[in-house]
Amino acid sequence: MPADEPNHTQAQLTDVASLALEEAQRQGASQCEADVSVSQGLSVSVRLREVDTLEYQRDRGLGVTVYFGKRKGAASTADLTPAAVRETIAKACAIARYTAEDPYAGLVDPDALARDIPDLDLDHPWALAPEAAIELARE
Repeated sequence: MPADEPNHTQAQLTDVASLALEEAQRQGASQCEADVSVSQGLSVSVRLREVDTLEYQRDRGLGVTVYFGKRKGAASTADLTPAAVRETIAKACAIARYTAEDPYAGLVDPDALARDIPDLDLDHPWALAPEAAIELARE
């Protein structure tokens, strides 16, 4: 993501997923699932106390799977604009329309989904400056 692009808030990501689900329904899908994510990170590697690599990464994406009965199509994009979301759904729908039926395709029954989801404490944001990361790698 270019530096001048704003970070996406949870509400904006929810809006992207909602648009994808609405668009899939509009295009005739009987079911749809959408996964929207944004991540960023810093990676440092040191060899013989010298910096070998220093990499920043910032990713975002939308992955969709649509079902037309028992036919399935999937597509993804890193562009979260409304036009790109609609185009991604259109591509997934086109794939599904030409895919053979699979008797096991489809979303799980909502009654079978977990409802009591424990907090696994997996998110630990760390504002680490590159210089501090280099020192940690050297240690």
